[in-house]
Amino acid sequence: MKPVAIFRHIPTEGPGYLAEFLTDQQIPFILIKIDENETIPTNPLDYLGLVFMGGSMSVNDELPWIPDSLNLIRAAIAADVPVLGHCLGGQLISKALGAEVSVGPVKEIGWGSVTTTNNDVARAWFDGLQQFDSFHWHGETFDLPVGATHILKSEFCNNQAYAIGKHLALQCHVEMTADMVKTWGENGMDEINAARTSPAVQTLAEMQSELDHKVTQLNRVADRLYSRWIKGLKC
Repeated sequence: MKPVAIFRHIPTEGPGYLAEFLTDQQIPFILIKIDENETIPTNPLDYLGLVFMGGSMSVNDELPWIPDSLNLIRAAIAADVPVLGHCLGGQLISKALGAEVSVGPVKEIGWGSVTTTNNDVARAWFDGLQQFDSFHWHGETFDLPVGATHILKSEFCNNQAYAIGKHLALQCHVEMTADMVKTWGENGMDEINAARTSPAVQTLAEMQSELDHKVTQLNRVADRLYSRWIKGLKC
């Protein structure tokens, strides 16, 4: 069986709970470490699907690997290979498909409520779930590409997720584990302090309050999304 290719852009933003999910489903995957200058493949048909994780950079930065990532995303969608993006990954999908990625109205860092859109596509992806608490860490936001269906929003960021057929782009982070929340918070204290006037930025203590329970609930949401996404994989 071909593997799912997961693209990591910084060391602390790996696949997280997605790796556990794929392992449980006996779906092989490989981690392509962009942060270690590993080569971005050119043929999406070598993989069951492509997953792009988060990162602290902007898709609008002049980084050498971004054009190659955008080309690969476009090739995958053209070849009907499922693509999944988390935060920066969702922004990469948007940019690849011609939509704008820009600075959001406020920075979101920490836990925050998100609401699913009242349409059949959202109900299918979230299995009827209407609201949940997700984890956020972003200052930019994507517009929706042509053909996308809006499926998720928050109070401070309207475009939290969209779907295009079997492809899914997320602004929020449903892949979190408790260790990831702790690491991001501890490593990101300067950013948290600089943005503390934002109504959507939590303190480290707020982020880690009832952490195991929050992560467990988020994992159940991720199960719904990932379960639908893997239905598009062609083994």
